Amino acid sequence: MVLAAVGPVGAQQTERQVHRLAITGPVTPSMVSYFERGIQEAEQEGVEALIVQLDTPGGQVDLMLKIVQAFRAAQVPVIVHVAPRGAQAASAGAVITMAAHAAVMAPETVIGAASPVAGSGEDLSETMARKAIEDLKATVRSLTERRGVEARNLAEAMIEEARAVHADEALAVGLIDAVADDLPTLLAQLDGLSVTVAGVERTLHTASAQVVERPLNVFERVLHLVVNPTVVAILMAVGLQAILIELSSPGGWVAGFTGVVSLALGFYGLGILPVNWLGLVLVGIAFVLFVLEVTSPTYGALTVAGIASLISGFLILFNYPGSPEFARVSIPVVVAIALLTGGFFTFVLAKALTIQRKTPVTGLEGLKGAVGDVRTSLSPRGSVYLNGELWRAETADGSMATTGTRVKVVGVRGFTLIVELVDTHR
Repeated sequence: MVLAAVGPVGAQQTERQVHRLAITGPVTPSMVSYFERGIQEAEQEGVEALIVQLDTPGGQVDLMLKIVQAFRAAQVPVIVHVAPRGAQAASAGAVITMAAHAAVMAPETVIGAASPVAGSGEDLSETMARKAIEDLKATVRSLTERRGVEARNLAEAMIEEARAVHADEALAVGLIDAVADDLPTLLAQLDGLSVTVAGVERTLHTASAQVVERPLNVFERVLHLVVNPTVVAILMAVGLQAILIELSSPGGWVAGFTGVVSLALGFYGLGILPVNWLGLVLVGIAFVLFVLEVTSPTYGALTVAGIASLISGFLILFNYPGSPEFARVSIPVVVAIALLTGGFFTFVLAKALTIQRKTPVTGLEGLKGAVGDVRTSLSPRGSVYLNGELWRAETADGSMATTGTRVKVVGVRGFTLIVELVDTHR
């Protein structure tokens, strides 16, 4: 009784408030967690509705189903708004839109083309394709049952025939509830609409509701950003480069840390995107060639081969035949990454190896080649003034050297400098 009494009060206090989520890009684990968090916060605050502005080319079926389940289990009305103009709810995004309690599209937006493909982008075998298609058709039939026969048939055609329609066509058959270019128009058009939430009929009161933005948090934003083929390619290039620089010049931690973080984020992105893993082998070969060029110079031949291998690797990784558009990377971008990586890596690693091979400039070994003045005659032993200090010294050939004679250090024996004459007298 106490819970029943408290519930309506909370709802009454917040009935004029709606939360709004907005996300663009493929369906990712970050999108799933963002929607789940948004639903939980909306339920806790008892808002009138949760609006999800969506623009997606699709993504993995298992992630899509998690979002569908979250929407259907929500205790608050979920409204999907496919926006802005030019946006799409393609593939998995179409099913996500159907799963909402209410669906709205902006003018000049598209929904559909939801035929399933394999995880690596290629067409499924006939048997697997039929199973996947029938599975998804059953799902969309359930989600569109309340919308009538025409909406259900269109939803099935999106799965069976990869059909896509624009906003007005979707509205004409009842697949969506309204066409709205902006949020105020959406709120006005959905005011008074009846929706069924968790088996309970509810009427939306959105006409003058206060909109509260609920953006991605930093963690969700980063993980959603790295599920981008261009970002993944950059992260992989930077990560491998940093790791190899750390190995070539150990002792620091910045390059190693940067490499580990970059590779971790890159592999996270690869795990979400449909990729051809053969390309990763060629990327690894490219960096081996860069290392060989520095350690065994071939006057650029291995660098050129490494750049070619890196370009081929990234293109095979992302742009193989049948890969979805959202998982493909621009060829000019790949060429630019390969050229910059090859040049920068070769330059930095060569500098590191040069420093390692450089003659020491501190301690006794660092004195070799230095020139000083004889302070106490060498006969053949005496003293030499060098670098502001007085050193014990002797001539290499046992010759004499009078005070003031210029001598050059040619060796070190213990704490005694071995010198030879530069001239006989200053």
